[in-house]
Amino acid sequence: MARIRQLSVNLINQIAAGEVIERPASVVKELVENSVDAGAKKISIEITNDCRNIRIADNGCGIHPDDIMLAFTKHATSKLQKDEDLFEINTLGFRGEALASIISISKLTCTTRTADYDTGTKVTCANSEVKQVETGCAVGTIMDIKELFYNVPARLKFLKNANTEFSYIQELVQSIAIANPQIAFELKKNDKTILKTSGLGDLKRTIKEIFNGDVVENLKEVLKTDKLAGMKISGFVSTPDFTRSSKKNYYMYINKRSVKCPIFQKSIDMAYKSLIASGKYPFIVLNLEIPPTDIDVNVHPTKKEVRYKNTNMIFNFIYSSIQAGLANYVERPTIIPAIQEEYRPIESEKVVEFPTQRNNDLFFNKETDSMYVSDDALSRINQELPKPKEEFVSQTKLITHIEKEPEPEENIVGQYKNTYILIEKEDGLEIVDQHIAEERYIYEKLMSEKEVISQLLFISDVLTVTGEEAEIIKENIDKFERFGYGIEFTKENELIFRKVPQMIAKVPPQEILSDILENIDGNIDGLEEKILITTSCKAAVKAGQKLSTWQMQEIIKKWRTTKMPYTCPHGRPISKSFPHKQIASFFQRQS
Repeated sequence: MARIRQLSVNLINQIAAGEVIERPASVVKELVENSVDAGAKKISIEITNDCRNIRIADNGCGIHPDDIMLAFTKHATSKLQKDEDLFEINTLGFRGEALASIISISKLTCTTRTADYDTGTKVTCANSEVKQVETGCAVGTIMDIKELFYNVPARLKFLKNANTEFSYIQELVQSIAIANPQIAFELKKNDKTILKTSGLGDLKRTIKEIFNGDVVENLKEVLKTDKLAGMKISGFVSTPDFTRSSKKNYYMYINKRSVKCPIFQKSIDMAYKSLIASGKYPFIVLNLEIPPTDIDVNVHPTKKEVRYKNTNMIFNFIYSSIQAGLANYVERPTIIPAIQEEYRPIESEKVVEFPTQRNNDLFFNKETDSMYVSDDALSRINQELPKPKEEFVSQTKLITHIEKEPEPEENIVGQYKNTYILIEKEDGLEIVDQHIAEERYIYEKLMSEKEVISQLLFISDVLTVTGEEAEIIKENIDKFERFGYGIEFTKENELIFRKVPQMIAKVPPQEILSDILENIDGNIDGLEEKILITTSCKAAVKAGQKLSTWQMQEIIKKWRTTKMPYTCPHGRPISKSFPHKQIASFFQRQS
């Protein structure tokens, strides 16, 4: 065996570059993240020479001339001032490996200047050798990389074609731009602008600038805070009827750092589980703010992987936040003026002291998004208040409910193919599938009910099941009971229905059981939901069933009250709107 020797600095950096710099997009990531950490408000990225030449310019704080040589050495960084900072990361970069790795596999020129100096510094690097001179330049930093991988030909062979490599760069810049709407980004390829954002701090506008208006029109805002845990989540999620064919449009961030987090991803999938069809995925832009001490980002050099102190808490917080956003709930400041005093002082003003309010006297009404006081509490307060004198006119009143104007009747045009309800809207025509609209309403109604009303069956056919199916039913008999089904086994593989949900009492038991077992198909995960979906489907009005105008009005009225009016529990879209302009345009009318 050969003797042990120390590797050269250049070779050490090249080995490290194998972890940090996989492809041109890796260079862009490291340098753009440095620009973000430097407080830049404008970042420009220019790509040429089949992605082997990369120029990144920013107007950030720049690099101090005394630190510039140190910046290109391994494990030198301004992001960590003491060892303990590693466990409270507040920046995107922190390892101090990027610049040392980049200069070992490319020819780099760095021009930088801080606001404290009238002149800047120019540094040229090649083969890990650094030379420094003084130069004139604006405040900020320009990193100019030439001939990436020029001295590592093996790495060049593993790169894909130039268009594919640029697509990785574009996806990366899009991701960073979405996380930082307060920064103006510009991405150019061979002097042609491919992406440009305004940097006005409006996330929705940034999404529109990067993608298109169709995406923005189908987004729901998500905003929720857990002050006790120090967490906040914000962003947008698409409505369930606006989907994509892959998870490519999952833009997930933790403290503005793009992550590949299975916990984050699982919470999204669970929130949309009964809302979209299999093989379809939503558009997601969410940023989770969490105390740096509760998360570990120091897992892998790419900093994409994270670990949490409390995984279950993170999962439930993200999951519930998405559900709330889809149900049109966005966190707003809550005013709780439960008791209002109207008084007219005659002499000097008197201060009326209210008794201390007990926590269990206050209740939150989810439907009206307001607080109210219990009747017992109000009675006790009235008894404990000092009696008003003649010259002090006082009236205590409880704010319980604000009467809403009755919802206007839908302008129903008619029924198409005895399946679709046509509704004339002010801005166009809406087509609603009658079966799945009612199915969505029934599904949510059953979900919210503590007890499902059942119908006793005096006569029921004896139904035969397989041994495996019998075992599943026996082990989960309580779940069937939860949704109104009473099942009794007469033999090992034979059963009868003693009761079924009242709303599907007319459906043959054989048909009900067949559909439930078909949904289960040997997989008991989410069995309650599968029972619920079958019940909802069987209870809803059928496609092809002729309805009166009153019946159509009732279906639409109930559907409008649902929290998730986008898709049925199977994931099929419920309605489709055609703008009046689109219809008029087809017939070549002005309006």
